[in-house]
Amino acid sequence: MAWMWRFEKADGTEVEPAVQPEEFTTQGDAESWIGEVWKDLLEGGADQVELYEGDQKVYGPMSLHGDTTEV
Repeated sequence: MAWMWRFEKADGTEVEPAVQPEEFTTQGDAESWIGEVWKDLLEGGADQVELYEGDQKVYGPMSLHGDTTEV
């Protein structure tokens, strides 16, 4: 079964991603991809993501804003 991301605004409204994802064959591949492009997705208007395996939500929403605390 394919692993896919859902891209959302902070209120849960689905948005088109700034970077088009592929369908991933493993959870690790999907998570590696999001780790590489999250800044582009955030700049493109997505605030959070959810990960699905087929039709089943695995986790989320997960914020793309990260920890903005400066040290």
